[in-house]
Amino acid sequence: MYDMLIRGGLVMPGDGPGFWADVALRQDRIIDVAPAISIQRAREVIDATGCWVCPGFIDMHAHSALQPFRDPWLRPKIAQGFTTELIHPDGLAPAPVRPQRRAERQAYLRALEGPGPADWTWSRFAEFLRALAGTRPTTTLVPAVGHNAVRDYVMGSGNRRPTAEEVRAMRRQIRLAGDLGARALSLGLIYLPGVYAETDELVWLAEEAAQAGLLLMPHMRNESAGVVDAVQEMVAVAQSSGVSLHLSHLKVVGHAHLVGPMLDTIEAARRTIDITFDQYPYGAGSTLLSALLPPWALAGGPAQMMARLTHPESRRRITEDITLGLPGWENLLRSCGAENIVIAGMESPRPDDVGKTLGQVAQQRGVPPIDAMMDLLSENALNVTMVDHYASEEVVRTIFRHPLALVGTDGIFVGKPHPRLFGTAGRVLGRYALREGLVSAEEAIARLTDKAARRLGLHDRGRIGPGLRADIVVLDPASYGDCASYEEPQCVPGGVACVLVGGQVVWRGGEVTGKRPGGVWGQ
Repeated sequence: MYDMLIRGGLVMPGDGPGFWADVALRQDRIIDVAPAISIQRAREVIDATGCWVCPGFIDMHAHSALQPFRDPWLRPKIAQGFTTELIHPDGLAPAPVRPQRRAERQAYLRALEGPGPADWTWSRFAEFLRALAGTRPTTTLVPAVGHNAVRDYVMGSGNRRPTAEEVRAMRRQIRLAGDLGARALSLGLIYLPGVYAETDELVWLAEEAAQAGLLLMPHMRNESAGVVDAVQEMVAVAQSSGVSLHLSHLKVVGHAHLVGPMLDTIEAARRTIDITFDQYPYGAGSTLLSALLPPWALAGGPAQMMARLTHPESRRRITEDITLGLPGWENLLRSCGAENIVIAGMESPRPDDVGKTLGQVAQQRGVPPIDAMMDLLSENALNVTMVDHYASEEVVRTIFRHPLALVGTDGIFVGKPHPRLFGTAGRVLGRYALREGLVSAEEAIARLTDKAARRLGLHDRGRIGPGLRADIVVLDPASYGDCASYEEPQCVPGGVACVLVGGQVVWRGGEVTGKRPGGVWGQ
């Protein structure tokens, strides 16, 4: 007997063209894929007539590490078909963390990753993974090891080079995380304290990642005027260390003429290194409002950052550096403009500022935009998230067409989120592939499934075939697509008939079912 039979659909296997077949499941596995399997052998039948039967989608860039402590159903992800998520991108992770630094790290991560439980009871990476697994998340969460967390654990948040012993200690943490199931080493070179890491430090740590079979997944130092140099730095790190390189959320902020040179640099690198990238299909990003501050203003961690935001001389210097720029610094506020930066989430005595541009907030307060930005950060103890509009749709589509592109939502769970949290898969498959033909439907599904699984070394998923994990999305291609917008971002894609994780239906009829069969990879 089969536990379930998905009958009458067009199977889109993830690694090739579609074919008509039934899919039989037992427990958490696909047992058979064949035409006309007898329904008498199935305890439950899902009628997929007129639908596509796809492998569960894989999110290559997910800020979901702490969300399950508050919402283990992860509705925005499963509603669009994501069943596996790579967590701890951008070098950011809740562990490892020193007990005396928990409160500070929790405060720093809050705007991007959420607060998690009121009390962080973990210190080591293994302790956090056990706590996360205890939430019983609906999706499978695959950890990366975050360089920023490791550096903070070993060195604190200071701006200095590591000693030889500190490098060895960081390498030990990377090796340990790999043994516990981590599939990548992520870098966040605009966040604390990774912003202070020099290239040779990255090479030393990437060597350990290569030995452990981990991808190197950097948020580069610069995605604006210096983006080509930033790509070249990461390519050099990969060439020196032998690590496989996967660039996070590839984009160009405000300098569309650099898209071609950036992609040319990646093409040239393919001759010497193993390289891919992911992209969210929007011309706006979302991150901490504090990312608008110059690097020196981040030094010492949240407490010292807060002090600078109220100190007259520090405020004057911040204003000058944003206005004039600094060599090699991304300077998002000058690249985007205050009218293109929207407040997405915060905890404030003035929550009505959420959804307004920084320019509007500044005008209402009667202060310059830079002062409004510093005031918002000070009032909210740095816990402010923004959406920054930086590129045209044509820039996004040009990058999307590249054959090395994979898919990551980079979705942040905040009050008025970026639409990518709810809309990424629908936009990639429904809009860009099915409606606009930028790539074929088979290629879009491959990027969301098989290619992502292979890149992460997840050999039990990403395709429809006997013996593989029964992570499956049943969708109507005629109506599947994104509806989330910047104005109404919490709109789930239409056309998703059901989503299965490990053979259990977690989404049906536009609602979660309450089942939570996912877990944490390696646990």
